Amino acid sequence: MRKTLVIDLDRCIGCYTCEVSCKQENGVALGLSWNKVLTVGPSGRYPDVQMYFLPTMCQECEDPPCVKTCPTGASYKRPDGIVLIDKAKCIGCQLCMKACPYGARSFNTETKVVEKCTLCLHLQEAGDKPACVKSCVAKARFFGDADDPNSDVSKALKAAGSDNVHSLPELGNNKPSVRYILHPKTAKWTQNQP
Repeated sequence: MRKTLVIDLDRCIGCYTCEVSCKQENGVALGLSWNKVLTVGPSGRYPDVQMYFLPTMCQECEDPPCVKTCPTGASYKRPDGIVLIDKAKCIGCQLCMKACPYGARSFNTETKVVEKCTLCLHLQEAGDKPACVKSCVAKARFFGDADDPNSDVSKALKAAGSDNVHSLPELGNNKPSVRYILHPKTAKWTQNQP
């Protein structure tokens, strides 16, 4: 089992509902964000201008550098692929933040611990989907087991075709598991990456 997110960039409208619902559901402190929507572009010349929105969050790496650098074992990876932080073990050293190639971790100055997306584990345990998936008005987010061919993520990836499925650039050998769907007619994935 490998739980992950798939985000269809052809459908994402940059409305920030994923950011807002994440903050509300998880009580993310003011000034912090576990889920960010970046604007890529515009590029090109009129009338052939291209732009797309790129939601970023923890990439749930197969080989997460944040886990390797954590001196207390507070950062850990579950058997289902979800990377989490045990706040009781976190000493606030922020080494994991420096190790994350995607800037997906935040330091909470009130609690003095590092935080990140949990894929709404509390909702999953109740049989529900992450808040960002449930609230996506464009239906651009999918969540599920990448190893299950009948899961929403597997169906979305199959429908998109392998040429249109991407991940954020790998830095080192971390192997990010979040996948993005983007067809060439919408934008050029290789241009203007964050």
